[in-house]
Amino acid sequence: MTTLHAGRRERAARLLELHEAHEVLALVNVWDVASATALAEVPETRAIATASHAIAAVFGYEDGEQIPVDLMLDMVGRIALCTDLPVTADLEAGYGSPGETVRRAIGLGVVGANLEDGMRPHIESVENVASAVNAAHAEGLPSFVLNARTDAFLLRGDRPLDDTIEDAVERGRAYLDAGAACVFVPGVTEVAVIERLVQAIGERRVSLIGHLHSPLSLEHLASLGVARISYGPWPQRAALAALQHAARDIHAGRPHRTP
Repeated sequence: MTTLHAGRRERAARLLELHEAHEVLALVNVWDVASATALAEVPETRAIATASHAIAAVFGYEDGEQIPVDLMLDMVGRIALCTDLPVTADLEAGYGSPGETVRRAIGLGVVGANLEDGMRPHIESVENVASAVNAAHAEGLPSFVLNARTDAFLLRGDRPLDDTIEDAVERGRAYLDAGAACVFVPGVTEVAVIERLVQAIGERRVSLIGHLHSPLSLEHLASLGVARISYGPWPQRAALAALQHAARDIHAGRPHRTP
């Protein structure tokens, strides 16, 4: 077992508490040290979450584990070093070895992670979750927050809604049984579906992805029993759009005020 600094265990416990609180944990995802530092200065920021899609884009890679794991973890580690806030990392599907990838991430200062299933066979997906959880325990971090993602809705295709919900619930419950703290179900936006997922999986156990202009307020999500909402690549896209807007103002000779 690795001997961890007490501060890291405290950050893991704090991150877990944030997931279990009655307020929704809103995570505006980051992609480098500059974005992480900027968000850490926002008083409402309670934790830092990386976005694999956004980090891959920084280095010119497509999303979907196209970026080398060493390059991804290097950036994740730099982000973890720049803040005292709890850091949770998007580790995609674990880059071929979920347990080892989680172990390495913990060594870099990470206290939580996303792990996606890609709708791989059920048994394989559960084993991957268990491997990640066991790695965290072996590293002396039992409060490590694994946000186990099921892609049931993202890869739904033409499956009926009820069948897709059943898939998400079955996998979500299995991931919780394997030690995950939360079940991430991207692709869900309808209140009625959120209610069904929370009822079947559990209050403060469901994690969603939003966009920057979502009609669902954090207060509404909290009332539905949602634990967490993150924003994936949308913050990076918003930042790049702001950069383009500033450039257009400059080239047009228009005054441009920085925030």
